[in-house]
Amino acid sequence: METTDSASGILYLIPSFLGPSDINMVLPGKVVEIIHSLDHFVVENERTARRFLIRTGYKKPISSVHFFVLNEHTELQSIPMIFETTGQVNLGLLSEAGVPAVADPGSKLVKEAHRRNIRVIPLAGPSSVLLALMASGLNGQHFVFNGYLPVKEHERTRRILFLEKRSAQENQAQVFIETPYRNNQLIRSILSSCRSGTSLCIAANLTMETEWIKTRTIREWQNYPPDLRQQPAVFVLQA
Repeated sequence: METTDSASGILYLIPSFLGPSDINMVLPGKVVEIIHSLDHFVVENERTARRFLIRTGYKKPISSVHFFVLNEHTELQSIPMIFETTGQVNLGLLSEAGVPAVADPGSKLVKEAHRRNIRVIPLAGPSSVLLALMASGLNGQHFVFNGYLPVKEHERTRRILFLEKRSAQENQAQVFIETPYRNNQLIRSILSSCRSGTSLCIAANLTMETEWIKTRTIREWQNYPPDLRQQPAVFVLQA
């Protein structure tokens, strides 16, 4: 069914840096140009959003920018008020890291934009999930992004075993993430529970100078377990 024209301004989905990266490596010039044209942003954290704009070379006074906070604590009923407040102006949805609405609360705003027939434009930029999958050598045609795994050890192990089994049954790469300070616990759970021939890609510090990406079998990782404390990483598992 053909859609009608947008009822108001455009919602731009703006990717952010994954770390201290060279802006020219991760954000196309046209994307930066669009960012600089906007005065209204929906963000998870206003402080980091201000830093992001300054880092892109934003020319307008930051004090003149309108920020709306949308995070895991935002009540659903307050989301429509963002569009009602901004009216016809273009709006930017900015992620804390990577692309908006993927492992990110921004999907609620995007859904409301579609409900209001507002045009949604995703902009090109770094996605840790896709970058890790691209570089893993595992199945990029059939994969699932699982987000964060359970925190409790026994639940996490049960989930890992489920993902490994599903991967073997469906020839499917399983992608997941963890907060950096829990990476080593996750790695221990994977290495102690998965079969020796299962493949695991660890992609750490993506787009940064310290980036490293390795795909090895569980047996190989057991011989050289990595230390990933405080390093952002993406994990790709395939049996």
